[in-house]
Amino acid sequence: MITKKFQLPQEEFNSFILLENEKIYTRSTGALRVLRSLGGFWSLAYAFIIVPPFIRDAVYNWISRNRYKWFGKKEECWLPRPEWKDLFLD
Repeated sequence: MITKKFQLPQEEFNSFILLENEKIYTRSTGALRVLRSLGGFWSLAYAFIIVPPFIRDAVYNWISRNRYKWFGKKEECWLPRPEWKDLFLD
């Protein structure tokens, strides 16, 4: 399991995880790296990587606490396409 391999908490782990080139990135760092890989307008957000992680992660945590209030919550989860299955953890 990824969490065990990279010595992350085994229970109650509720953060964003990006595994890239055998390295783990969590919270704001992982999210910014994903935005960069999307290209175009989204890649501009990667400029925030210069902000110290404790500040970025505080903003990330604030957004995660409020996202359902701002955007609502769906009763059903979105399912990835079958060809994307290898990109997600079981």
